[in-house]
Amino acid sequence: MTSQLVSRAAWVRAFLLLLLFAVPGCSGLVNLPGSGPAPDLYDLTPKSSFASETPAVDVQLVIEVPTAPRGLDTDRIALRPAPTQIKYFAGSRWSDRAPKMVQTLLVESFENSGKIVAVGPQAVGLRSDYVLKTDLREFQAEYFETETPPDIRVRLNLKLIKMPDARIVASQNFERVITAPGNNTANIVSSFDAALGKVLRRSVEWSLQEIDRTATPAGIR
Repeated sequence: MTSQLVSRAAWVRAFLLLLLFAVPGCSGLVNLPGSGPAPDLYDLTPKSSFASETPAVDVQLVIEVPTAPRGLDTDRIALRPAPTQIKYFAGSRWSDRAPKMVQTLLVESFENSGKIVAVGPQAVGLRSDYVLKTDLREFQAEYFETETPPDIRVRLNLKLIKMPDARIVASQNFERVITAPGNNTANIVSSFDAALGKVLRRSVEWSLQEIDRTATPAGIR
């Protein structure tokens, strides 16, 4: 009985494979999960230039992964055809979940400033003098006006927490809206990069200013 079942299963597999290659026009057979074209992946860039008056601080900073609404906590590139609706661009994705990508870019931007002793993501386990909590509240292309390129909106809320007493010493929102020069993917991603870049720069400068203001005298260069 067992050998008959094995033989029958092998025959069924062989029959399905025969159909798969003999009837290539049948989409129900050839469009298997994962067999479609891979999406185009896009990444954004950190900031590397900051205001000359940005203070240098002798502290260690940990940056947490931003919280985000469920619709933005994804690697899909979000768009809003209306204020109450969210969709995603087909065939295009970020290289990582949007909150994780923003965290990585924040860390790199702080490092590029050359104004802080050490900075790292929460997962590294760095002993921190300060923690930066962030909330990614807007990160989408907005098509509220028909037949025009979208507005790219990025908004980040920051809370600077002084350790070890875990006290919030400053909080601020940074938002940037940039109208894409065209409606193709390259122009839209470039506008995401520009809008996020403005937010990253202000986030780094503000954070360093607030650390400089609230740190003990021994913690300032």
